[in-house]
Amino acid sequence: MIPGPLRRALIACVPAVLAAPWLHASEHEVALQVTGRVKSGSIRLTLADLKKLPQHSFVTNTPWTREPHMYAGPLLRDVLVLAGADLSATTIRAVALNDYQISIPLSDALSYPVIVAHQRDGKPMPVRDRGPLFIIYPFDSDAALNSTRFYQRAIWQLKSIQVD
Repeated sequence: MIPGPLRRALIACVPAVLAAPWLHASEHEVALQVTGRVKSGSIRLTLADLKKLPQHSFVTNTPWTREPHMYAGPLLRDVLVLAGADLSATTIRAVALNDYQISIPLSDALSYPVIVAHQRDGKPMPVRDRGPLFIIYPFDSDAALNSTRFYQRAIWQLKSIQVD
């Protein structure tokens, strides 16, 4: 049992925690920063910016879910073009909210319909459910994508991309 004063202090913190930006992505807050080989050197994109791009969706199984889900968002290549990325670069380094990083060949974005998903099954993805942004491949659409190599390149809770 938590003592009364501590319990009251914890309860008083609940509204602040529920309002935390990492729990509920706002349309107009920075959702993704793109740096490196981009025209301006760095650009900050909001969820509203990402939603203005053509939206794509696919249903796929993943190693992290028990059943297939529909993911929706702009193509990664469209996000890179919006950011003014140099498409002759060789890799992008994607970084998650917890600072997990993965290098992804830029050719993946140009060769496959990889999306920066902001929805799963028609709903926004909260941080606790791999959101608000998730670079995901259509694993079920091509046998070559259904491998550990491509699973490792999928990154959830995406916060930034560096074009190298």
